[in-house]
Amino acid sequence: MSPDTLKLYHSPASPNSRRVRIFLAEKSLKVPFVAVDLGKGEQHSEVYRAINPRRVVPTLVLEDGTALGEVPAIMRYLDEEFSAKPLLGATPKEKGLIFMWERRAELEGFAAVMEGVRNKIAGLKDRAIAGPHDYEQIPALVERSALRVKNFFADFNERLGEAPFVAGERYSAADITALVTVDFAKALELCVPADHAALKRWYETVSSRPSAAA
Repeated sequence: MSPDTLKLYHSPASPNSRRVRIFLAEKSLKVPFVAVDLGKGEQHSEVYRAINPRRVVPTLVLEDGTALGEVPAIMRYLDEEFSAKPLLGATPKEKGLIFMWERRAELEGFAAVMEGVRNKIAGLKDRAIAGPHDYEQIPALVERSALRVKNFFADFNERLGEAPFVAGERYSAADITALVTVDFAKALELCVPADHAALKRWYETVSSRPSAAA
């Protein structure tokens, strides 16, 4: 399998799309990109719905037409198909730790920001949850989301006082999700507090990697 036989449907402004773009950049994989304009609602078009019925980005389409439409699934496929520079771990222990910390970054941080953004932004009225169904915004959730993000910052600051990277000694997919979360949180006007020294040290390190600009 060659990476140029794949196709990544993405949106430049989508945090989930950015997670996969960073993953690809770290693995030095050049995959053709197809932009989906979320502002114009292209994710709801018949053409895109045939690719991903959930109407979300990103979606990785394989050479045989198989579509993978969830970030963890895309990451796993890429890491196993192109095993050089593993970002999901090389040993059972590494794999377990990275899966755990990436999951925590997604649930405790990324999902919290997403909840806040989708319940706050006026342009997402009736679209409080991504996917094929419409849901009304609940403004009261925005305050709770902000608290969840602040707790994420505190908890990961503690973790990064114990290890150089989120899952341990090496950069991994867990760092990608955590980095995108920190940048995504700016949409809620939330930044890493000045007294979170370990988190700030880590952020300066990972955000300076060339892949962060992907």
